[in-house]
Amino acid sequence: MSKTIRVLPLDGRPCEPIEMPERFRLEVVYFMTPQDAPGAPKLGISEYWIEPQNVHKWLEDGCFSVVSPLDAHSVAEIELSEEHERWLEWLKNYQITRVRILKD
Repeated sequence: MSKTIRVLPLDGRPCEPIEMPERFRLEVVYFMTPQDAPGAPKLGISEYWIEPQNVHKWLEDGCFSVVSPLDAHSVAEIELSEEHERWLEWLKNYQITRVRILKD
């Protein structure tokens, strides 16, 4: 049986945490908005802010872009997995912009 983690909503409409595969702990950074972005809220440990317009774009495009840390001109588009889509739909449907990854 594969391990899962829970993602807790910190804002938006009331809802239950969502379960995600353990690997999502590393993948969530692909979706987070940087803390130095305009309007970014102060976040705690294991907390992430995701701008709603990005959620809508990723769902519409079916992918997200990753910039190489070694070459800013090298960008890869990665197709959303079913888990990514489920998580993004959860964010969208409950108007969630801030989440916390719960420890085991």
